[in-house]
Amino acid sequence: MTHPAPPVHPHIADALKVPDLVRLTDGMVLLRFESMKIYSALGAVRHLLDRGTVRPGQTVIDSSSGIYAYALALACHRHGLRCHIVASTTVDATTLAQLEILGATVEQVRPSRNLKLDQELRVRRVREILVERPDFHWMRQYHDDIHYLGYREVADAVAAALPVDALTVVGGVGSGASTGGLVEHLRRRDPSVRLVGVQPFGSVTFGSQDHHDPEAIIAGIGSSIAFDNVRHHLYDAVHWMDFGHALSGTVALLREHAVFAGLSTGAAYLAAVHEARRHPDRLQLVIGADTGHRYVERVHARHREAADLASLKPAEVDSPEEMSMPWSTAAWNRAAWPTGRKEPSA
Repeated sequence: MTHPAPPVHPHIADALKVPDLVRLTDGMVLLRFESMKIYSALGAVRHLLDRGTVRPGQTVIDSSSGIYAYALALACHRHGLRCHIVASTTVDATTLAQLEILGATVEQVRPSRNLKLDQELRVRRVREILVERPDFHWMRQYHDDIHYLGYREVADAVAAALPVDALTVVGGVGSGASTGGLVEHLRRRDPSVRLVGVQPFGSVTFGSQDHHDPEAIIAGIGSSIAFDNVRHHLYDAVHWMDFGHALSGTVALLREHAVFAGLSTGAAYLAAVHEARRHPDRLQLVIGADTGHRYVERVHARHREAADLASLKPAEVDSPEEMSMPWSTAAWNRAAWPTGRKEPSA
């Protein structure tokens, strides 16, 4: 039996962006990325170049806690752009070294006592730089919907491999572009595709900002400032969980399925386990946004602290106002952000 030859990619970014579909159980599949936001960054950069909004050699700028910075640096390397990153203090040494070698210029904001201050400092610094360098183009990963474009290709791959008529996508909300972009494209094939978003406590995106989790480090799935790219009306349900539950999901994913993934993937896995119990007739597609390398010391090394997932159960609430730690879930029913509830602005 002959096998088709693997494609020869023109750039490493084109190879790294392609996800793998891994069967976890009869009712659950993992969509595993090396780094999910490469799709977002490549799609956005290509669109800007095609429109003439940016030109080769120009500098693009954005703030990031790590994954998007790496994706943007790869996209700029691929397409001949320069890249400047205003980085969070949470960016690890491995990512920082790769960014610098790829040619990105990186500056980190001063250490902050909380995520909200860190994000505000980064946005403020980007605005200062744009005043000094108006020729820079701000990518605005949290607010510009061009970051939805790249996920059409992912949706096509998912639809080619899996039935979408009883599909539930489960993943971290983050900027909104990844889960939102994937499901928006899937629903053009079948409007019944469900979307379940995962949030850490302390995020304003779905109203958990009044709950404080001292260990919350679930970078990439929550926000202390409002993100315009989050389209609340795309989500059917939301799970809020603390660090300990996300850690337990991450460890269980490695222990039970040999998948070494990041903390947001573990959180999505735990949410999907619950969704599978509630909806056994549906196929759960878990978004694995990145690998576990960034979380070895803070998560995987603490594997003895992980709880048995069978012992964990969320509080089922009717609205964000009723949520409680350490894990709550509510039906969102594709509602817009409720009128009268103030959403903090960036």
